[in-house]
Amino acid sequence: MSATKGRILVVEDEREMRALLEKGLGRRGFIPTVRGSAEEAFPLLETEDFDTVLTDLRMPGMDGLALCERIVLNRPDIPVVVLTAFGTLETAVAAIRAGAYDFVTKPVDVDALALVLERAVQHRALREEVRRLRQALGDASAHGGWVGESPALRRVYELIERVADSDTSVLITGESGTGKEVAARALHARGRRHAGPFVAINCAAMPEQLLESELFGHSKGAFTDAKAARTGLFIKANGGTLFLDEVGEMPLALQPKLLRALQERTVRPVGGDTELPFDARIVAATNRDLELAVEEGRFREDLYYRLNVIGLELPPLRARGNDVLLLAQRFVEHFASRTGKRVLGLSPAAAQRLLAYTWPGNVRELQNCIERAVALTSYEQLTVEDLPERIRDYRASSRAQTDDVSELVSLEEMERRYIQRVLEAVGGSRTLASRILGVDRKTIYRKLGRRNGAIEDKDEKP
Repeated sequence: MSATKGRILVVEDEREMRALLEKGLGRRGFIPTVRGSAEEAFPLLETEDFDTVLTDLRMPGMDGLALCERIVLNRPDIPVVVLTAFGTLETAVAAIRAGAYDFVTKPVDVDALALVLERAVQHRALREEVRRLRQALGDASAHGGWVGESPALRRVYELIERVADSDTSVLITGESGTGKEVAARALHARGRRHAGPFVAINCAAMPEQLLESELFGHSKGAFTDAKAARTGLFIKANGGTLFLDEVGEMPLALQPKLLRALQERTVRPVGGDTELPFDARIVAATNRDLELAVEEGRFREDLYYRLNVIGLELPPLRARGNDVLLLAQRFVEHFASRTGKRVLGLSPAAAQRLLAYTWPGNVRELQNCIERAVALTSYEQLTVEDLPERIRDYRASSRAQTDDVSELVSLEEMERRYIQRVLEAVGGSRTLASRILGVDRKTIYRKLGRRNGAIEDKDEKP
């Protein structure tokens, strides 16, 4: 990669000024190419690539304003900086209106000019990065709305493509905020049932009696408020997909009825005596470790295996590398459009902070972060100062600093972090981690407070 600050095409009719600019800009890290007229300069833009054009406004023949207009029309990717005498300031403003990036007045302060040109070069680089990201984001529709090209996410794409047309039940697992409903909708959209309804319900969002009524329906008079019969979601999802989100939170007493429905492909409404057939694919999701829930008696083993015919594990955002920046760009465009602000992307420093952070809240946390940053920023690109404090100040090392009391943690927290490190070191294998730590699996999850219940177990898949 070149260490120069950028290639500058300098258009200036005065010989002494050309020599001053060529020498001064070269000393400050630029690569200047000088021409004495717009007619000589413009053809170069068709054969060579420049990061910025610096042009005088008052020149014989084609003047700087006309050159600026031609560049904006034919090479809008190259920013133009214009030089103008103090007396022609109105002409400089006209150049800005014609699309010039900035202007500098004569007599020229080369240091000040260099700063303007650096900003122009960075502006072009930012626009190119936005273009590249938009091109990458354009591929998202091919993956059912997913954004990302990391190996971890490509494995998700591949599995979705392989099982989309099947009617087999799928259990989607992953940490909170990893996009489990997005995955469920992608399965539906890519499958043969895509023309049918996609019906979703959060199993943790309602009490047992209401959840039972929502899923299976009820007959008139089945309970106090049942003034009319109601069709359940199993029936409403006929010809499509029924998505059971947070299925790990389903009350234990309701699980046998769900199991029977999945086995028999029929449902009996609450208070009814007739079995109604349904034709819907079942996709369930959880951020819990259902194997552990089975061991502890909180989830039926037979229901677990009925739901987990095909397991789809979603990677956490911290395991997806540069996907963080692709997602951030998507959110920048979304929230900038919604708020009417001109925000094009991320500054390099802000991007670096996003990549360094571990994103415990995954994609949902990143979305909230970018929404906040777009609302706060005053610039075309998000800066480090626009990011939340926890991301600005995040340090990858968890080693406590003895001279900073705020960095000291409890023994419980230190133990939790060490368990997490061991799990990461052995690729998420609970068996190996248990052997190294000398404890059983239940102890590991109790120590972690079940915040990491969706860690992939590499050697214990059913």
